[in-house]
Order: sequence, then structure tokens, then C-alpha cells
Amino acid sequence: MDKPLLHLVFGGEVADPQGTDFVDTDALDIVGIFPNYALALDAWRGASQARVDEASTKYVIVHMHRMLDPKSSTENHDH
Repeated sequence: MDKPLLHLVFGGEVADPQGTDFVDTDALDIVGIFPNYALALDAWRGASQARVDEASTKYVIVHMHRMLDPKSSTENHDH
């Protein structure tokens, strides 16, 4: 069985929609942690589409597995 490649999906209000400077880190919407990129992408799409009318709200996917195992960060296992 392959090791899960954990991904965190979260979002919130950003100062600039082109960036990732979140305005209020206490109000971040933590969507969840997912065992692979495909599930994280589905969750990201759902959260992003639910807030599509809020231009200053942005959701992101963080590749937690790359932080937990930096030596594997050059490998492209999930997409």
C-alpha cells in the first residue's frame, strides 16, 4: 500500500486575490487534510466554488507531505 501524501486545504480572506497574504488568520476556514492530491483538489474546488462570489476569499492546497519529508519534495508522486 502506498504511503498517503497528505494535503491540507484551507482558505480565507486575502489582501490581494493574486497572493496568499491572509487578512485574519484566526478566521481561516480549514477544509481538511486529505491523503492524496485528487481528493484535496476536489475539496478545494468545492470550497472555492461555494465562495466564488467573494472575490477576496481564496482557498489553497498545501502539500504537507513535502514539508514532512523534504527529501521527497523533488519527486512528483501526486500530479
